Amino acid sequence: MFSSVIRKILKNSQNAAKYTAITPHLRNLRGQRTNQNEVDVFRPPDIPTKQNDKETEPVSQKTSTAEVALDFGKREAHVPSFNLAAYVNNSNTLQQFISLGVDLHSIEKRKGLGEFVLKLDFEKNVKPHITFLVDQGISPDDFGRMFTKNPLLFKEDLEDLQTRVEYLKSKRFSDEARQRIFTHNPYWLMFSTRRVDRRLGYFQKEFRLSGHDLRLLATREPNVITYNMEHLRKSVFTLKEEMGFNAKELSALVVRKPRLMMISPDDLVERFSYIHQDMGLSHAQIVQCPELLASREFRLRERHEFLKLLGRAQYDPQKDLYISPKTIVEGNNFYFVRNVAKSDLETFDLFLKTR
Repeated sequence: MFSSVIRKILKNSQNAAKYTAITPHLRNLRGQRTNQNEVDVFRPPDIPTKQNDKETEPVSQKTSTAEVALDFGKREAHVPSFNLAAYVNNSNTLQQFISLGVDLHSIEKRKGLGEFVLKLDFEKNVKPHITFLVDQGISPDDFGRMFTKNPLLFKEDLEDLQTRVEYLKSKRFSDEARQRIFTHNPYWLMFSTRRVDRRLGYFQKEFRLSGHDLRLLATREPNVITYNMEHLRKSVFTLKEEMGFNAKELSALVVRKPRLMMISPDDLVERFSYIHQDMGLSHAQIVQCPELLASREFRLRERHEFLKLLGRAQYDPQKDLYISPKTIVEGNNFYFVRNVAKSDLETFDLFLKTR
């Protein structure tokens, strides 16, 4: 059962105008160097095309380039542009995308995507994919973010998409897990089943994960499965060889915080060095609080030094005034000062200004 938003969009699309006809017209600019430039002319469908209007007459040599650029006459002329907003009024597909919450500005900033989206026909290319996603339980509220992030989803064959869904079902990914994977990483649906299988196999073998832990890792951070493999291997090397986590610790670390493998290895080393040496936390404590490695080093430094100034930088659970390392990176500064440091924001701001 479609939501009211999707029903409205699909219904309206049936009566929408077809592709806006784009008729190429050539205007030859003859200057001193006799250069030729092509200008695409956008012609609305309700303006009839005359038989002799296929090609404009050559411009006289006496006509300056500036005059030609400004002399549109009675016709509409649009120089090719990457700005999709210029085509919204004449494109039903773009209008439907806006209704779904798609950020056209974000799409047009990526090379080639603006042109690709402009050529889509809502009825033929978009509507079937929306139907497919709804059948998978994807909420219409997620469509805008999904299509903004990966509009190339509409070039994928529906049978291939269904095969990739069936593969995840065979690997015992729940309905909720699949929905989270597709909404948080719509690129996943563009990976063949063979390619996804190799990726999942890599993680399972490298970290000695059970099927349950592998599904947990993939669901918590779907982007890591389709991430650049060279980067992932460098991150794993850094965690094992440079930081010294053993196999068991590493497995627990990546399952609890798989996003760590997507962080720059240099940043990971910098954060680990501060946490392990300056804050005095062991490998076991870091595994229990992987959020520390996911936090920026300067933020860790500010908060740890403030706690140290107050005499509250005590991370040993066997001693009094224990502070969980995890709470150091939780919440904003107000939350940290009031609930962790037991101080006030004015004191913390003064500390930041004088450090």
